[in-house]
Amino acid sequence: MREKTEQDKGISKATIARMPLYLHFLQEENSKGAKYISSSVIAQNISVSSVLVRKDLALVSSEAGRPRLGFGVSRLIVDIEKFLGYNVISDAVIVGAGGLGRAILGYEGFKNNGLKIVAGFEVDERLIGTSVAGKEILPLDELEAFVAERNIRIGIIAVPKSAAQEVLNRMVAAGIKAVWNFAPAPLRVPKDIVLKTEDLAASLAMLAGKLYKTDER
Repeated sequence: MREKTEQDKGISKATIARMPLYLHFLQEENSKGAKYISSSVIAQNISVSSVLVRKDLALVSSEAGRPRLGFGVSRLIVDIEKFLGYNVISDAVIVGAGGLGRAILGYEGFKNNGLKIVAGFEVDERLIGTSVAGKEILPLDELEAFVAERNIRIGIIAVPKSAAQEVLNRMVAAGIKAVWNFAPAPLRVPKDIVLKTEDLAASLAMLAGKLYKTDER
């Protein structure tokens, strides 16, 4: 997860959202030994136009592409990873160590995307003192001190809807600047705080709806 930078000014959310798609495809091509790749090939695999690909990549990379060869794959990978913040590991904490929270805590793949979850926080005494993948579950009352001591800037919310706003407020007061929210709640944040909410129920409904329409054909 990345925080906003000066480089983001003038870059749309849609463009930022496409960057991981570009990166994943380029990494796959790099693993196959590809040295150069054209914007049209990228476009076909990302399902966008080649013009849009060139515009997007020009915003984050100085790699201009070579005639009849295309873009240098390894250079683009480095530049996109730098833009997304994947080249620097950021520590994060998660509040909520139930089923979803523990799954997030146990997932090691976030490190490949520049995110390292270092601890979880809970109010349930049955969970406090346990650990997931070597990461301890601490009392929620220790959140502020832990964040300040470790200079944590990213927080993840995996609590029930009723507790989400209070948890976010505590995170912001503690100094966290970016929040990844998994609670099904519309949260209010100051303008200088980055908030990304994942609505799992809405995503499931969308999948079910598309599946139903496909079955009707």
